[in-house]
Formats: sequence, structure tokens, C-alpha cells
Amino acid sequence: MDKIRHIAILGSTGSIGTQTLDVIERNPQRFAAEVLTAGSNWELLVQQAVKFQPNAVVIADETKYAQTRDALKDYPIKVFAGTDAISQVMEFESIDIVVAALVGYAGLLPTINAIRHGKAIALANKETLVAAGSIVTAEAVKNRVPILPVDSEHSAIFQSLIGEQGDIEKILLTASGGPFRGMSKENLSTVTKEAALHHPNWNMGAKVTIDSASMMNKGLETIEAMHLFQVPIDKIEVLIHPQSIIHSGVQFVDGSVKVQMGMPDMRLPIQFAIGYPDRLASDFPRVDFFSLPHGLTFEKPDLQTFRNLAIAMDSARKGGNAPCAMNAANEVAVKRFLQDKIGFLQMSDLIEDVIAKTPFVASPTLDDIIETHKEATKIAEASAENY
Repeated sequence: MDKIRHIAILGSTGSIGTQTLDVIERNPQRFAAEVLTAGSNWELLVQQAVKFQPNAVVIADETKYAQTRDALKDYPIKVFAGTDAISQVMEFESIDIVVAALVGYAGLLPTINAIRHGKAIALANKETLVAAGSIVTAEAVKNRVPILPVDSEHSAIFQSLIGEQGDIEKILLTASGGPFRGMSKENLSTVTKEAALHHPNWNMGAKVTIDSASMMNKGLETIEAMHLFQVPIDKIEVLIHPQSIIHSGVQFVDGSVKVQMGMPDMRLPIQFAIGYPDRLASDFPRVDFFSLPHGLTFEKPDLQTFRNLAIAMDSARKGGNAPCAMNAANEVAVKRFLQDKIGFLQMSDLIEDVIAKTPFVASPTLDDIIETHKEATKIAEASAENY
């Protein structure tokens, strides 16, 4: 019988975290929850802890520590609080694999600490590689730690590469196009956050959903793919594929193309990552090719209207700390948009402004990345007041 894998979930109360717990619950003979962490949603964290009985939980919001501790006082579960504690619990010897599902830059330092302590990483936090891709991948090589992609697109690319020895000609990265596909700049200038939060195919958290609507999510994913698969940014082609059935693929030097297909269900790539190299049975929905209403279609992305994708790819070409500055600016832009303080198209203006104003570092250290994130966030917050 295979050894049960003990899993730490960074962000267990979010979309990826809750779906990871669903996979664990469906496969009790293969997986167990070892550590659960949350930002401020202590009630759900407590519910998860009571159900899955992890070794420890961490609530990042220290003001919620007392409630969390008291609610779990009758259970043999360690309770910690604070962002530093999230990084520290990654050092537990009992952890086999870490599902990095925190949203945004917050996932970087815990993920690096997990890598440094020899934990396999199931990566759902693309911003970790956007902000510090070269540093993170170097640490993974140094510590002989696998980084297994959880994003559906990167999982598809990874699956397409299994068993291949040939060179990659290009990566085909698919995108649904989001809720505003085909809209003009004029129409986009007045869209609301409510409309932006209504994704046609995927059920995701607010930040990722807004990123998808603005195409920044695909920009972040191109940078993530560049680091995960060690290909230059210009060998990554984005295809708008509204049905979200083909999740991405690879074109090889002989002209052959391999893609991975499936229903838009994040539990599939989550299960593949934490179960790898095994492909575990599931009762998840299957593709019915005879009932797809419009077949499978593809379009080129509109980089003039959805500028965030072009901005992200340009930051990758510039390299250094530019993607980190871009990511920090985007986090502020999304937050302001969700607060109804800037318009949808103004997010791109703000991001470009911040990249231009953030001091450039060609070969950043981790300390440089931390400082860049702080500085770019500060610049973005100040600049956003002018919108």
C-alpha cells in the first residue's frame, strides 16, 4: 500500500484550498491534511480543522488567534497566528507536500521556506514565480525539490511533456478570454466589478477572477510558464479558447502538438499534482464531445484592448525585478478596482506607471525582490490616488 502523503495547504479557505480538501476527502487512503493556513477566515479554518484533524493550523490575522485557539481547545491541534508562523510551520518534518494556494505575493516567502526544507511544492500561486522565478527555481534545484504545477494550464503543459525528449518549439497557453471577450475599449471603460467577477467557465477567488477579466492572469501565467519550463517568453503563444476544454499544450520541433483536455474543474490538476506520478481514479465530470455546443474554437488575444497581457510579457522581456514591480502594482490595482476607486482600464495605466517609476534591478537577490515589492506597492498606492 502506498504511503499516505501528508499535505500542508497554504490558503486552505480559498478556492484552491477548499478544492484540495475535497480531493483529500475523496482519497483518504492516499492523502491527509497535515497543516492548514488561512488569512482571516477563522470560522471556516476551524470547521476544516475539526473535520480533517490536521497537526496544526495557522491564522495569519493575529486578531483572530484567540477565537481560533478557543474553538479548537478540545482537539489535539496546534494553533499558531501571524504571517511569520505560516513560513515557520513549513519546516515540520511531517509535511510531504505543500499546496501553495495563497493569493498574490504573500505566497512567496512561505513557499521558499518550504523548498529550503525539502518539501515538494504543488504550486497554485503563480505570483511566486512572477515575482522571483529565477530565485525560486534555483532554490528548487539546489534542494532537489519538485515544483508540480496546479494551474490547469501549466498542469496541461507538464502532462504534455511527460515522456518527451524532443525540444519545445513553443508552448500553447490557452485562455478562456474571460467575461469581456470581444468587447471594445469604450465598453470596457464602464464595466463594473460585479460584471468582472462573473467568469463564464471557472469558479475562482475575487483577485484571480478580476485578473482573468483583465487578461493579467494570462500575463502572470506566461511568466510562470517561462520559469517552470525554462523557455523564453517569446516561445509562449497565448490562444483564446472560450470553451476551456483544451487546457494548454506543447508544439515540438517536428511540428507535433500535444495537448491535455478535460472539463474545467480545478480538482483535476490538484489531484494530478499531489498524486504524481500516479494518475488516480476519480468521478469528476467527463468531456462529452458530442454535446459541446460550439465545438472547440480559437482566437488571437486582443493585446490593444486587453493591455495587461502585453504589459506582463514586456516585463518578462525586461527581466530583473520588473515582473515583481508589475505584480505588486497589479495587486494594488485589483484592490482599488474592487473598492470602486479606479476603472477597469485604469488598472493597466496604473501598472505601467508603477513599472516605469520603480528602480530597476537587473539581477535581484531575494532581499531585492522583497524591497521591490514594498517600493512598488508604495508607489502604486500613491499613484492610485490620482485616478
